[in-house]
Amino acid sequence: MKFGFFLVFFLTVISSCNLFGTDNKDVLIINSYHRGFQWSDNVISGIENSTYGTKINTTILYMDSKRISSPTYNQKLKDLYKLQLLNRKYDLVVAVDKFAYEFILENYDELFTDELVYFIGIEQYSQQEVDKYNLKTKVSGLIEERAIDDTSKIIYKLMPNIKKLYIINDKSGNGDDSEPFILNTINKLNNKMEIEYIRTSTIEELEKKFSKYVPNEAIFFIRFYNDKDGKLYKNSEIAEMIESCKIPIFSTDTLFLGKGSLGGKLVSINDLGIEAGKDILNILNNNSMVPFIKVYKDYKYIFDYKKIKKYNLNPEILKNEFEYINVPVNFLDKYRQFVDFVFLLSPFLLFLILGLIHNIYLRVKNTKLLKQRMEFDKVLLNSIESPIVWQDDKGRVVDSNSKFCDFMDLPCPKIKGKKLKDYIENNKYNLVGNTFTHLINSFLNEENQITVKDEKGKEYIYLVTQTNYKENIFKTKGTVTVFTDITKEKQAIAEKRKHQEFIIQQSKLAEIGEIFSSIAHQWKTPLVEIATIVQEKLYSDVISVEETNNCINDIMFQVKYMSETINSFQKFIMPSTQKIVFDINESVEEMLEIIRHNIKYNYVDVKVVVEENTNLMTLGYKNEFMQILLNIVNNAKESIIKKKSEQKISRGKIVINIKNIYNKIQIDICDNGEGIPEKYIDKIFEPYFTTKNDGHGIGLYMARLIIEDKIGGSITVSNTDIGAKFTIQLEITK
Repeated sequence: MKFGFFLVFFLTVISSCNLFGTDNKDVLIINSYHRGFQWSDNVISGIENSTYGTKINTTILYMDSKRISSPTYNQKLKDLYKLQLLNRKYDLVVAVDKFAYEFILENYDELFTDELVYFIGIEQYSQQEVDKYNLKTKVSGLIEERAIDDTSKIIYKLMPNIKKLYIINDKSGNGDDSEPFILNTINKLNNKMEIEYIRTSTIEELEKKFSKYVPNEAIFFIRFYNDKDGKLYKNSEIAEMIESCKIPIFSTDTLFLGKGSLGGKLVSINDLGIEAGKDILNILNNNSMVPFIKVYKDYKYIFDYKKIKKYNLNPEILKNEFEYINVPVNFLDKYRQFVDFVFLLSPFLLFLILGLIHNIYLRVKNTKLLKQRMEFDKVLLNSIESPIVWQDDKGRVVDSNSKFCDFMDLPCPKIKGKKLKDYIENNKYNLVGNTFTHLINSFLNEENQITVKDEKGKEYIYLVTQTNYKENIFKTKGTVTVFTDITKEKQAIAEKRKHQEFIIQQSKLAEIGEIFSSIAHQWKTPLVEIATIVQEKLYSDVISVEETNNCINDIMFQVKYMSETINSFQKFIMPSTQKIVFDINESVEEMLEIIRHNIKYNYVDVKVVVEENTNLMTLGYKNEFMQILLNIVNNAKESIIKKKSEQKISRGKIVINIKNIYNKIQIDICDNGEGIPEKYIDKIFEPYFTTKNDGHGIGLYMARLIIEDKIGGSITVSNTDIGAKFTIQLEITK
């Protein structure tokens, strides 16, 4: 029992520890300054480096107190933070620099509940101020103590003959905190050198003041972010001012080291942030007793090597460990790897010499082999039936095979190094040469073909392939031109095209019977109208002039309707000769107009649905496209008639949907006919395949031929719940 109790207790403790370890901690950082202010950015970067990889969620608020500072602004800022922090609970509030620290103390009761407070970057700490706000159990921090006194001693040691020292500090709250330490240092130095303490000035005035070198003078730079008028300077502007000064400048932190400052006993701002990050982790993990106040004294002696040498100073007399930045690299260090590499290779120099001798022998041998290979390549190229010529980037002939010489009727050895254009213009050669003049002027048709005639007038078609080449040995480049005789292939393509046109026209003629039936239906009504009008007028006793004119107008209206029917039929059966841009919906309506009566008398309803904002324009053969639609609609009508004869439906229905999908025009033709048997659905586009007793089997084959080969679209078929569905997709033309 005791063992079980202790086991349960142990597991409970372990689980509690794991649970606690997985809790996230929320930290609020209030930065006195704005994003981009280098000092505070470096501090926050150091904090983030220490807390990286831990479960700490950080929120940063920027007060921008360098650019805006007034009681009204602080009140507005407090009101804003009250809204932002409403119902928020943090494990720790971190104040970066003096303004944020004082703001938190003054407004703690309104912004927070019982959060702990940690400050960083303050030079003077007052326990009485903390007690005043009853926060003595909650405030911890890290005081930044600048080595002002020690740096002044460094200046005196490095420049024992110094006569005047300028100390620069700005008119800010931080400047006020540093001033007691500066005044204390001035008191100690007054009997050693002349001191000029500068707090009210501008960058322009400082640049002018220190624009000339004066022996035995130096500058001790504390800070200078605000000028005498309150203007805030950027770090880059301050760095330019420091860099422009002609006398040595010492500093107390690393912000401007390497940017004009020659160094001193420095506080690393990033390291200051790292130390603060460690304190924050200890507070959150309950590893530190709070409250605590620490002073950061981890200084480093760092100097800019170039500045030290410029002013002929020697940090070694300080007898402290120091480090340089901007140290020039000597030849040995700069090429250390190369020197080590050469040293390691020295035992192999003898083998290298022997290898070079062997390499020369191989090169002589390879030269002979290369010559043999070139001869072989020459024979191989001359055996190729296609004429081939090489030209450099200036248009001069480099080489060619013998077929090209025969093709152009030119003396090939003589044209090397010459331009074909000039050679042909100065010599009267065959018709091929005249045609080739266009080629060398880069005038080719879209298919890169030329057509030439022999003396008997027989035409030959050549495919001209031009490829750019570049070789890296002699840095030359140019063009290789190959002529391939494709006369037979072109003739075969022409025959195939004629065959396709024949099939298309044959399919169109096969539809004529259906169209004639439609025309008969369309003409029947006007003919009856004409007969009725004539009979009425013939048996009328009295016919006035007005009635006669009305009679003639009625008859002409009917005749005009019949004439338009014939015109539509003629336009339909006329084959298209070239691609045009046409409206899909317009073509559908024209096709339906031709067979409207036939469809109507077979009790078939046709509905055309065009989706809103559909682009209906495509490039193709309009009459052939209408023929495809007619064929599909007629097939649907016949399927519907068959289904009606079996009394499965009472009325036929054909729906043509037109829409845009994936930058294409899609036409879906759906019917409520019998559909397509699944065993035939993969064969219906094959030539001469039909399921009808009197079918010719070329209609749908012709449809795929036109859509896919001639127009560049696609056509597919599928079955729906009520019938068949044909889908046509065509490219949109804008």
